[in-house]
Amino acid sequence: MVLKNAIALTGGIGTGKSTTIKILESQGYQILDADKIAHQLLQEHRFEIVQHFGSDILEKGILNRKKLGAIVFQNANELKWLEDFLHPLIRECMLQKAYELEKNHQAYFLDIPLFFEVGGKKCYPVSKVVLIYAPRALQIERLLERDKLKEAEILQRLACQMDIEQKRAMSDYIIDNSSSLKDLNKQVERFLKTLL
Repeated sequence: MVLKNAIALTGGIGTGKSTTIKILESQGYQILDADKIAHQLLQEHRFEIVQHFGSDILEKGILNRKKLGAIVFQNANELKWLEDFLHPLIRECMLQKAYELEKNHQAYFLDIPLFFEVGGKKCYPVSKVVLIYAPRALQIERLLERDKLKEAEILQRLACQMDIEQKRAMSDYIIDNSSSLKDLNKQVERFLKTLL
């Protein structure tokens, strides 16, 4: 079933997707957040995950995402195992919620950072894909400032995502967030007018 009212929102780390989502929420749009669902699922399935990665990733019975991240971002096989385990569960949960929202006959957004990496429209049959874009150099600059990560760690994380220019070529609409917050607001407004 095609999700007629669903718009996939994607980007890369440091492109400003979270800021864009805040703007959309302030305009009254509903957002289904794949990362929030992933965090819930990590806790719900922590025992299966611990069986694979070992109990070092647990702290007082809660899965420590930073420790898990440190493992998977340094080992492609471990990242693949985790993604193969989580993505079908995330998809099932997202689609279930999306089918409910379809009943309202109003536009809503699926916030899926790895939209293209997990199969794009084949996995999530949305009407449009909107990319929040910032060039790679700016992504790195923002992450150095925001997450206080070392450049090597940032490059490691960027390497786990499809290149932003490739995503740009595959998207239906681009919101360029390489300027100011004021400009981002204008671009979001411009996009929302296309939905009317």
